[in-house]
Amino acid sequence: MVKDGPGYNDKLLQCILVFILLFLVQLLVSKIGWVVADIFSYDSLDPDHLFARLSVHHIVLLLIGLAVITVLGKLIQADFGLGIGDSRKGIRYFLIFTAVMAVIALIYHILIPEQAYDFSLNTKNVLGTLGFQLLLSGTSEEIVYRALPVTVLVYVFGKNIQVKGDITLEVVLASLLFTAAHIKWSLFPFSADFVLSQLFYAFAMGTVSGIVYQQSRSILYPMLMHSISNVLMVGTGYLFALLL
Repeated sequence: MVKDGPGYNDKLLQCILVFILLFLVQLLVSKIGWVVADIFSYDSLDPDHLFARLSVHHIVLLLIGLAVITVLGKLIQADFGLGIGDSRKGIRYFLIFTAVMAVIALIYHILIPEQAYDFSLNTKNVLGTLGFQLLLSGTSEEIVYRALPVTVLVYVFGKNIQVKGDITLEVVLASLLFTAAHIKWSLFPFSADFVLSQLFYAFAMGTVSGIVYQQSRSILYPMLMHSISNVLMVGTGYLFALLL
C-alpha cells in the first residue's frame, strides 16, 4: 500500500476491518467448538478431562475452518495451500524445525524444575494427550489461524507486504491473531487471562509457521511442524517425569 496514493485511507480502513473480522470469526469458531464439545460426556473415556473434550473442540474447529476456506476460495479465487506445494522446501523446513525443537524441548526440561502433573501418567492419559497433539492440534489450528488469515490478508492487501527478510506483514498479523487465541477472554465483566511466556511462544511459533506456509505454498508443513513441536514439548515432559 502506497501511503500517498489515492484511496490509501480507504484501503487502510478495509484492512483494519478485515483484521477485526478475522479475530471475531476465529473467536466465534472456537466458541462453537466448545458449545459442541460440551454436548457430550467424557467421564468414561477421559475421566481426567485431558484430551477428549479438547479433541471434539478441535475437530469442530477443523471442519468449520475447512468449510470457510472452501467457500472463500471460490468467492475470491484464492489458493489456501491445501496441496503439497513445494515439497522440497517444505520437507527441508520441517526436518530443520524438528531437530531444533527436539534440542529446545530437551534443554527446557533439563533446566526447569521437575514438572508435577495433577493427573496420572497412565497409558490412556499419555496416549490420549499425545494423540491429540499429533493428530488434531496442528491440523485444525493451522487451518483457522494460519491459512485463513494469511491468505485473506494477502487478498485484501493485493500482494505480499515484506517486513524484513522472509517475514511479511500478513504473517505478523496472523501471528498476532494466533497469540490472541491463547488469551482467555471474558466480556461480562471484561477480563483477559494469559501467561506472558505462552504468548511470546505462540507469536514466535506462529511467525515461523507463517513463513514456511508462504515459502512452501502449502499448509501441510506448518501443520506437521505445529503438531510435532507440541508432541516433543509434551512428550519430553512426560519422559522426564517418568524417568526421574
